[in-house]
Amino acid sequence: MALAVKRIPKLSAGRYHDGHGLYLQVTPTGGRSWVLRYEVRGRERWMGLGPTHAFTLEEARQSARKARQQLFEGIDPLDAKKAQRTVQALEAAQSIAFADAARQYFDQHEAKWSSVKHARQFWASLEQYAFPVIGELPVASVDTGLILKIIEPIWTDHYQTASRVRGRVASVLDWATVRGFRTGGNPARWKGHLSEVLPAKGEFTKPKHHAALPYNDLPTFVARLSTQQGIPPRAMEFLILTAARTSEVLTARWSEFDLESRIWTIPPEKMKARKIHRVPLTDRMVEILKALPREGGADGIVFIGSKANTPLAKNTLSKLISTMGADCTVHGFRSSFRTWAAESTSYPREIVEAALAHTTGTTVELAYQRSDMLEKRRQLMQQWATFIPAPRRKAGTVTPIRKGGV
Repeated sequence: MALAVKRIPKLSAGRYHDGHGLYLQVTPTGGRSWVLRYEVRGRERWMGLGPTHAFTLEEARQSARKARQQLFEGIDPLDAKKAQRTVQALEAAQSIAFADAARQYFDQHEAKWSSVKHARQFWASLEQYAFPVIGELPVASVDTGLILKIIEPIWTDHYQTASRVRGRVASVLDWATVRGFRTGGNPARWKGHLSEVLPAKGEFTKPKHHAALPYNDLPTFVARLSTQQGIPPRAMEFLILTAARTSEVLTARWSEFDLESRIWTIPPEKMKARKIHRVPLTDRMVEILKALPREGGADGIVFIGSKANTPLAKNTLSKLISTMGADCTVHGFRSSFRTWAAESTSYPREIVEAALAHTTGTTVELAYQRSDMLEKRRQLMQQWATFIPAPRRKAGTVTPIRKGGV
């Protein structure tokens, strides 16, 4: 017997058949909804068609009729409904904008950034180059044409920046694919894709080498440094003697030094290769360190800048070179050391490269090379220090120059 609309509000808990498998279901708490009973391969199934306050009896009958038509075509209505929800959920997920995907990737990889500077550069490069083109577009719609629109204008003139932006966009898109926000290949990938339409670096640029001072001119240069007052000249001399990178010297902290054992241990996060690097200290290196003022306790900055407990500015040493009229770069002193070692000593290449914290050898060789050859490198650095004799000057401490008496 078919249900009457007027009876529906008066019915107590239970199921009331309307015909052709359609039921009104009333719960003990008074809830009322439409359900359809049907069988598939002998299996009983119940499909919800919605509450009575949202769907009338006539609408429920129409929904039940559509479901029975699907059954006639060999389609399980519940499976079809589930599949439709999956598609809708995927479409909703894929509507996430590239900028939102980039933010999620950035936040979830917070531990990946080796420094605040690197994290800032990652985000700033996307804001400057990627977001204006694809920031508001669904991440699923980013294609090769859009990637080229981002990087092609800067590919030849600013290759390094363009290459980094491409890699960062590729990382975000890979993340989005794994998360189910997009499907298909990565349009920002290089090998076998963008490499076919964009020239490789070597095809339009020549390698630029850091200008280096001829090593025979270094003793004179260091002697001139001795006439300069303050911490920057001592930092420069220390950098030359250790053949270290600028950032390694300027960010050095007292906790990294063991003056008794004469070893400077640079932590991996400060190294380009992300591996601990030990530097043997010579007499002159120790002399420079002992003459420096100490601020900030055991973990204070070694080469302090114009403000207490802060390092020298990044361009301080470059300005010092410019003031002295030398035709070279700070990084070029590493090249001077490398050339001197090759032409004036008989030390094996791997010893010299280890002094420069360069990784050499095949994967197999590196697997067996566990030692950093510290003592052999100590002899090399002592010979380098002998080549660049310590300036003759009165012993004393170095006084930092403070702005405003700070």
